[in-house]
Amino acid sequence: MNNKDIEKKIHEEFYWFHKHPELSYAEVNTTKRIKKNLQEAAIDVLDLPLQTGLVAQIGSGKPPIAAIRCDIDALPIQEETDLAYKSQTEGKMHACGHDFHISTILGAAYILKQKEKNLKGTIRIIFQPAEEAPGGALDVLKTGVLDDVQVIFGLHSSPLFPVGVVGIREGAVTAAVDRFEINFIGKGTHAAHPQNGIDPIVAASTFISSLQTVVSRNADPFATDLISITHFQSGNTWNVIPEKAYLEGTTRTLQPEDRKLVRQRVYDLAENIAKAYGAKAEIIWHAGPPATNNDAAWTAFAREQAPKAGLRVEPSPYSLGGEDFAFYQEKIKGAFVQIGTGKSYSNHNPHFQVDPAALLPAAEYMSQLAFNALARIGK
Repeated sequence: MNNKDIEKKIHEEFYWFHKHPELSYAEVNTTKRIKKNLQEAAIDVLDLPLQTGLVAQIGSGKPPIAAIRCDIDALPIQEETDLAYKSQTEGKMHACGHDFHISTILGAAYILKQKEKNLKGTIRIIFQPAEEAPGGALDVLKTGVLDDVQVIFGLHSSPLFPVGVVGIREGAVTAAVDRFEINFIGKGTHAAHPQNGIDPIVAASTFISSLQTVVSRNADPFATDLISITHFQSGNTWNVIPEKAYLEGTTRTLQPEDRKLVRQRVYDLAENIAKAYGAKAEIIWHAGPPATNNDAAWTAFAREQAPKAGLRVEPSPYSLGGEDFAFYQEKIKGAFVQIGTGKSYSNHNPHFQVDPAALLPAAEYMSQLAFNALARIGK
C-alpha cells in the first residue's frame, strides 16, 4: 500500500471502530477486527494469553527491540455528536480517542511492514485492552512479551492542539491516580436523642473539611497534588442518626514522594478524626497507575522526529488525568506524546470528537519513532 491507500484504509477503520465501541475487557469484536487487518497485511500476531487485545511483531524477532502502544477500549457514555459515523451502541462511546489510537497504530504497522527489510531489529506493536479500567497494561506486561523491549512509545489524542501539532514533555505528563473508600462507623440512634449514639455524619463531614488542608498545608506549595471527595452517602430517613457514613474519592499526584504523603495523610485524618468522635474508620485504598515518566533522552528523540512527519512540537500540558502507559514506563524507558486532533470538547465528554485528518501524520510519526529508535539503540 502507498500512503494514499494507507490513509484511506485507516480512515475507514477509524469510522468502524468509532461506530462499534466496546468497554474494558469486552473488546472482543475490536480485537477480531484489528487481528484481521494485521493478518491481511501479513503482519505476525503473537500468540499470548490475553482475553482481549493483542501484540503484533514486525522485523527479525531479534534485538534491538522497540515497541509502540495504543489502547482499544471505549467508555460508558451516550454519544451526543451528530457525526455520520457516531456510535451505534447505546450508552457506549469512544469519548477518549482510543479509536483514533487504534487506527493510527494500525497505520504505523502498515508503514513499518513496508520497511521491514530495512528494520535493524524488531518492533512490537501493542493493542492494549482496558486502559480505562485501568490496568490493561499490567495484563500485557504479565505475558512477558515486553521483557526484552528496550524502548516504548505511546500516544494520546489531544483536543487542546490543532491537527499538525504534537505535545511532548520530559518527566511526568499525567498523574498517579489512586482511589479510596472510607466507612465511618458510628452508633445509630433516634435523631431526638443524639447522646445515645455516635453520629458518623459529623465525623465524616469533619474529615472532608480537614482533608482540604493536606494540599494547602502539608504538601509543598510548588507541588501539583489534588484530593477530591466525589461520593458521600449516609442515612435513609429524616429522624434517625445512621450507623454508617460512606464516602469515596480520588488523589492525583505527579511525584512519588507526594503520592506517599497524600496517602498517609488520608489515613491519619480519617482514623484520628473518627477516634475523636468515638467512631471508627475503615479505609480501602485502590492504588492506580503511577505518573507517566518520559525519559529525558527519548523525549528529546521524540522531539527530533516530529518535523520529519510534518508535525510542530509544543510542550504537553500537565494533566492530573491518569494513564496506565505509566506501568510500562516503570520497566521500560520511553516517551508518551499527545497528538493534536483539533479543538474539541474535552475527553470523556459526550460531544468529544477528533479530526480524522490527524490520522496519517500521526501514523507516519509513530512509525518513524519506532523505526529510527532501532537505529539509535543499535549504535
